Amino acid sequence: MSEAQQKATNVHWHEGAITREDRHALLGQKGCTVWLTGLSGSGKSTITVELEKVLVMNSRVCYRLDGDNIRMGLNKNLGFSADDRVENIRRIGEVAKLFGDLGVITTTAFISPYAADREICRKLHEDAKIPFFEVLVDCPLSVAESRDPKGLYKKARAGLIKNFTGIDDPYEAPAEPDVTVDTSKLSVEECVGEIISFLQSRDILPKDIDLKKKP
Repeated sequence: MSEAQQKATNVHWHEGAITREDRHALLGQKGCTVWLTGLSGSGKSTITVELEKVLVMNSRVCYRLDGDNIRMGLNKNLGFSADDRVENIRRIGEVAKLFGDLGVITTTAFISPYAADREICRKLHEDAKIPFFEVLVDCPLSVAESRDPKGLYKKARAGLIKNFTGIDDPYEAPAEPDVTVDTSKLSVEECVGEIISFLQSRDILPKDIDLKKKP
């Protein structure tokens, strides 16, 4: 499956009067995308919820894009076929890129099982000169399946769900993720701390982030 092709003709990019630097200066931060990938039940959504909370409590503008939430709105017309999975991830990459241009720190929680699809998103960001960081939420299949918060593994094992990642559809883990967090060994808070430390090392976040700050 190839990257989506431009179908509309006679369209031209229209530059505005406000630059990316203007937007970032207004927010007082740089935009980026923190892309969490991993098996269903690995803990992606839980981590992004906590990460978003910590960043907002520390006066950072952050927005969380979650797999199920997106499929209830922007991508409600997409299923789980191979082609629909590609388009699902492509659209999210485009949205995250726009947020990054604005200066928002965008976190995502998508299984995004295919390396080629994630690479399309990375290239979208690289071409736009917006930082894109891939976080592998590592977790043994047996542990993810034992959690099974939505009962999906049980349905997949019973043959009620087809093409389920990790059961009858492959998961292609990143070969060189920017960050790896093993949720079978680390707490949610420790995973968030690892991601924040990485973002600090890339000058996305200041050094004085308080992980315990409350509303």
